[in-house]
Amino acid sequence: MQSSPSEFKTLLYSVEGGVATLTLNRPARKNALDMEMREELAQAVGAIRRDRGVKVLILGGAGGAFCAGGDIATMDSGASAEAARERMAALLLTIEELITLDRPVIAKVDGPAYGAGLGLALTADLILASPRARFCLSFLRLGAIPDCATLYTLPRIVGVQRAKELAFSTREFQAREAKDMGIVFEIQAQDRIDERARQLALSMAELPAVALSLTKRGLNASLNSDLNTMLDLEAAGQGVARSTDYHRIAARRYLDKAPQQFQWPAAQDA
Repeated sequence: MQSSPSEFKTLLYSVEGGVATLTLNRPARKNALDMEMREELAQAVGAIRRDRGVKVLILGGAGGAFCAGGDIATMDSGASAEAARERMAALLLTIEELITLDRPVIAKVDGPAYGAGLGLALTADLILASPRARFCLSFLRLGAIPDCATLYTLPRIVGVQRAKELAFSTREFQAREAKDMGIVFEIQAQDRIDERARQLALSMAELPAVALSLTKRGLNASLNSDLNTMLDLEAAGQGVARSTDYHRIAARRYLDKAPQQFQWPAAQDA
């Protein structure tokens, strides 16, 4: 059953088969984030977090762009430091909610993901890119610093030295280099990326919700933790996961040599 899209002005949102699709929809501005889109993004992400029927989230952009970053035309360069901080803090709450969402997030990057757009893409667990995807940590060009959690996410993916190079150079890089650095999971043809994202999402929607949530939380915490803490987390989490109906049914199917409910779709890298 497909839900009716919510009445957003800057976003397209729908849920079908446990998969939520959230599309930035300001194509004339390459989906740059203005205040209205920020507010609607916060509403949509909040709704997704509350809706346990949503098993996987797909993030994308309309009109051949993912997100060009913050909409410079709507920024008040004369704002006080306090006002600018408050404006940014509100967006960062949404970014935090995406990063800590206890369900898989897939980003489809087709076209530019610049500045805050790159940060938004990096909130995803898996990034699919088309051959025309372009990435850029462009903040220093404008006398700004990286935001949307890129100071947190990017070094954890590419390492601190490479993150510094991308920030200091403000250079654009393409999908193939992004894949080589570990930012992009797969490169898919432009006419294939939507189908592949949905294929992956529908497959992951069959994963055990409790065990998946605990796994994602643990992996997100691992780089800020120590061995003993992670071992304690594994022991406690395993106790919870193995008490679920999903585990009991899966174990029985395994012993009966029956096909498992979850099947990962084969990689189809372009």
